[in-house]
Amino acid sequence: MAALPVPLLALALLLLLAGCGGPGAAGQRRKEMVLSEKVNQLMEWASKRSVIRMNGDKFRRLVKAPPRNYSVIVMFTALQPHRQCVVCKQADEEYQILANSWRYSSAFTNKIFFAMVDFDEGSDVFQMLNMNSAPTFINFPAKGKPKRGDTYELQVRGFAAEQLARWVADRTDVHIRVIRPPNYAGPLMLGLLLAVIGGLVYLRGSNLDFLYNKTGWAFAALCFVLAMTSGQMWNHIRGPPYAHKNPHTGQVNYIHGSSQAQFVAETHIVLLFNGGVTLGMVLLHEAATSDMDVGKRKIMCIAGIGLVVLFFSWLLSVFRSKYHGYPY
Repeated sequence: MAALPVPLLALALLLLLAGCGGPGAAGQRRKEMVLSEKVNQLMEWASKRSVIRMNGDKFRRLVKAPPRNYSVIVMFTALQPHRQCVVCKQADEEYQILANSWRYSSAFTNKIFFAMVDFDEGSDVFQMLNMNSAPTFINFPAKGKPKRGDTYELQVRGFAAEQLARWVADRTDVHIRVIRPPNYAGPLMLGLLLAVIGGLVYLRGSNLDFLYNKTGWAFAALCFVLAMTSGQMWNHIRGPPYAHKNPHTGQVNYIHGSSQAQFVAETHIVLLFNGGVTLGMVLLHEAATSDMDVGKRKIMCIAGIGLVVLFFSWLLSVFRSKYHGYPY
């Protein structure tokens, strides 16, 4: 068989490369195949569990390594009992609600996935990202590396599923309608309260003077005011963690260091301090207006002054720890 002339051979090679698409096309097809395998793998896992558990290898292959045309919301946590991270368990419950709301919604697509890396299963990931606290939520976008806004401000916004959903919408344009499982605790407590009130009215139907007890109504109103002024409504809206524990040092913080956020434990502490100041003022008032002997009134006066000074000074110390640099 005669050899082809050089010009004809070159033309044949060009036609062969054009038919195959060249090295660039082959690389593109290989990239698409890898991407398709990654998406199929994530979809398979997501169909079984709304939050995909990852170790170091899975994280590097499916989250860090390109190609990727999907976003991954990753919760870095420490759920093992020996870590004693109460906040991690509370945040995990809200995170599961968010992931389930997305998984079982009609708008579910492969545009976004929810994953979790536990410290005991992926400590190398924590080291790679220079992370020293948990829980932490990070959005790994479809293109590029995470920016500053892709790290969720847990201490400011709390870990309620609704707050997480707003953050996800800001970072990915995926809007998730949070659907919580039915909670019958509220209706049951209301029914129990109504039953108790009805029982008291029935048993004391001939004597309803207790309804006109000014001291009882004043005490109830005072408890309500103390609860509201301590920040209980803020807790209900924002859903902050109860406290924060450093997983490395084990130190627990009950007072948030910022004036823009608070812990649930912090509101309980402030409630106790406000109650102590109020009790001291009540004792001072009783000491000045009661008909008791002078000795008892002096004791009440001293006790009232001591309570006011002690608890108010503690309130000021909490204020100073949150409002750094306040001149007064």
